Amino acid sequence: MIDFSGRLVEPEEILFALKKDMKLKEVCHTILEQRVIDEAAQSRGLTVNPEEIQAEADHLRHKLRLQQASDTLSWLAGQLVSAEDWEAGIRDRLLGQKLAESLFSQEVERFFAQHRLDFEQVLLYQIIIPYQQVAQEVFYEIEEEEISFYQAAHLYDIDEQRRFKCGYEGKIYRWNLNPEFSAIVFSANPKTVIGPIKTEQGFHLLMAEEFIPAQLTPEVRQEILQRLFREWLQAELNHFLCNQD
Repeated sequence: MIDFSGRLVEPEEILFALKKDMKLKEVCHTILEQRVIDEAAQSRGLTVNPEEIQAEADHLRHKLRLQQASDTLSWLAGQLVSAEDWEAGIRDRLLGQKLAESLFSQEVERFFAQHRLDFEQVLLYQIIIPYQQVAQEVFYEIEEEEISFYQAAHLYDIDEQRRFKCGYEGKIYRWNLNPEFSAIVFSANPKTVIGPIKTEQGFHLLMAEEFIPAQLTPEVRQEILQRLFREWLQAELNHFLCNQD
């Protein structure tokens, strides 16, 4: 039973709510994944000690600007969890990280070398226009320098947020880019307008402002490590479930 702002919520109600919102399977999946992690970590002698949990808790408190112990306890109460619950969650995350390192730290460089092109990045701008004729006219206006790509995005893009950002989509990995666009974008010259390209969304005009060569940065290393770990975990979970039949 959970006390939520003075109102009691029964476990059966929580379970029913998860079922109604189609979230029960997701929760069960997470629970079983943790079982797989715990068993694999135990077989490899991996543990998380109290000092590591405390260090991570201090780091999280700093990020959340919880200066005093009372601030932390108040925040936790607002999340309906105890300090022990919070520390258990920290322990699970740290154990998963240790297991990922143990399993795949030696595989990262090889994976990066084999998939180097996927980790090339582009600073991409985009305009999506619903009508082909308008998109073509805007393309010519940009090419003739009657208007800049950024001005055109601010005026014509169908997405409000992208209009505010003058078409800026962000720094995007090649493997995250729409397959219809990837080869075209990465073979284009910087700051040249591409398109219009038709999709279900409309007619796209694209511009690569800058290309960033693939580099094995700490961020990319973590991304690869987590990708390998998630693939392994899914395979292990499938095996775990099959063996229960």
